[in-house]
Amino acid sequence: MIAADARNIVARNAGWRIARITAEAVRLSRRSVLAGASAASIAGLAACSGSPATRKITFLTNWFAEAEHGGFYQAAATGLFQKAGLNVEIRMGGPQVNASQLLMGGDADLIIGHDIQVLKSISNGVPVVCVGAPFQIDLQGIMTHTDIKSLAQLKGHKVQIAQIANTTWWPWLKQKFGYTDDMIAVDTFNLQPFLHDPTLAMEGVPSSEPYEAERLGAKVNFFMFADDGYPPYGNSIVTTTRFVKERSGDVAGFVRCVMQGWVDYFRNPAPGDKLMLQYNPQMTQDRLDFAVQKMKALHVLDRGDGATMGVGTMTLARWTETRDFLAKFGLLPADLDIRQAFTTRFTDGLHIFA
Repeated sequence: MIAADARNIVARNAGWRIARITAEAVRLSRRSVLAGASAASIAGLAACSGSPATRKITFLTNWFAEAEHGGFYQAAATGLFQKAGLNVEIRMGGPQVNASQLLMGGDADLIIGHDIQVLKSISNGVPVVCVGAPFQIDLQGIMTHTDIKSLAQLKGHKVQIAQIANTTWWPWLKQKFGYTDDMIAVDTFNLQPFLHDPTLAMEGVPSSEPYEAERLGAKVNFFMFADDGYPPYGNSIVTTTRFVKERSGDVAGFVRCVMQGWVDYFRNPAPGDKLMLQYNPQMTQDRLDFAVQKMKALHVLDRGDGATMGVGTMTLARWTETRDFLAKFGLLPADLDIRQAFTTRFTDGLHIFA
């Protein structure tokens, strides 16, 4: 998630803004980018340099350009997509964007999704599938003031959450720690309520919200759900079963480029950062630097199976764990065939290591 002050600006924009990365666009001045950003949508962009790629893919992220998307932008900025023969259009999500709806409507070919949403879609007969997960953990968590020492201690406090949390991690917190729905406070994409209310907590990721709070003088704690056993992967790449069937070669190329893009981004983030700064003018270099260092320290690419099996690795055991905790609390059928929800055909044998 981007910093709170940026969110406050972008959340007021109607609809969603699209960033299209072209070789020409990369050379645009900051002034011309800002001028174009006033429209509800910006013309989109396809990767970088070299001979034109002809196989078009539209990819939708889950928020405005930020370091948590760095590997995707790195693959565009360094020409990885182009070399794979892919003309990848990266579109930025935002607070008004329903990525799953756009995917099923054909407005996006692949999206950043969430394992729980995929499983729920499968249980409802929606033909989606996860084809790779760059992060071995979901970065989602809650930021609190320093008097709170654990997620368990947070019970009874108000927590600012976005609406989507009600169908992903909030039920998990309710069952694990006894949270109740009267604890919910609506996320306004604004840090000020948290700063002014010492009893309030808010959702976020460790690579973003703590930076902004500390920059404004607040002392905070951050509790990542993964540290308490929350099982989903992070930054999951989701598409439709039809797209996999019709364009499996392009899906394979996209996944390979993204995983390599993430490794390259952590080694030298400058190309991806440059691109993200152009298409999200509210982002700053120091925020990107903070996020990269935090994600590297958390070993998001090479925790657990990622260390021995490579970036993007997914296993039946992890997906089963996610299905089972949902089933335990009546959120999914216990006999749901999770093999419909993901495939490892595009990550097995890649052997890309951080």
